[in-house]
Amino acid sequence: MKRILLFVATNLAVMITLSIVLGLLGFTGYITPSGLDYSALMVFCLVWGMGGAFISLAMSRFMAKMAMGVQLVNGRTGQAELDWLYRTVEQLTQKAGLPMPEVGIYDSGEVNAFATGPSKSRSLVAVSTGLLSAMRHDEIEGVLAHEVSHIRNGDMVTMTLIQGVVNAFVMFFARIIANIVRQMVDEKISHIVFFVVALVLDIALGVLGMMVVAWFSRAREFRADAGGAALAGKPSMIGALQRLMQNKTLVDTTQPQLATMKIAGGKGFMALVSTHPPLEDRIAALQKG
Repeated sequence: MKRILLFVATNLAVMITLSIVLGLLGFTGYITPSGLDYSALMVFCLVWGMGGAFISLAMSRFMAKMAMGVQLVNGRTGQAELDWLYRTVEQLTQKAGLPMPEVGIYDSGEVNAFATGPSKSRSLVAVSTGLLSAMRHDEIEGVLAHEVSHIRNGDMVTMTLIQGVVNAFVMFFARIIANIVRQMVDEKISHIVFFVVALVLDIALGVLGMMVVAWFSRAREFRADAGGAALAGKPSMIGALQRLMQNKTLVDTTQPQLATMKIAGGKGFMALVSTHPPLEDRIAALQKG
């Protein structure tokens, strides 16, 4: 949840900020006296759409540490639990053939963990204090293996590419529609109308685009589960998911608007915007091999 939320929120903020700045500066090089220059518009949307995604990716590790209050550990803290956590991540990354990521903990009663970072060599694996207290070591190892698999699969980079393409389409269609509306109003206010409509559509279509990103996120969770089972063993991975099911009550419900970002997926319409599949489906997929 933390990984997806931080990435999407930062990406949207960067994209909208870039759009506002460009609009205020009057950068509308794709608008000509005869209408839209579609080639220029496509280049504009691709550059700024992808730019927003890659800026948020570059900031992801720093943002996660700041937002979550992550405290890094180095395996030499003298605290048995934290040193075990570091050594376990070290063993899993060696088995996966990866460089050692940063390892950290953050204070939260939620049973949660995440991996983030702009590359395999600049990644972070962090777990909550709630997870450490609620799970056995073999179950924690399954969770850590799942997160290490996200790094090995390059999920953050792949998600950045998908988010960038979604951003480009959102900006492209928002400006086409805004141009149609602009032509319906007085020429004196057409620039302002174009800017306002494009901004509103950036946000509205961006929400729809999140469904595409959420679909990919659900698919990659199944891949990371399979990778976690290969690294830590299927019993540990299944045990971790079963323990998560038992601890659903420890998920923060004070912010219902973030419910779709939690570790367990929703049902019905909410399933379309859930970043994680239902835990039952993930367990069943592992049991079926």
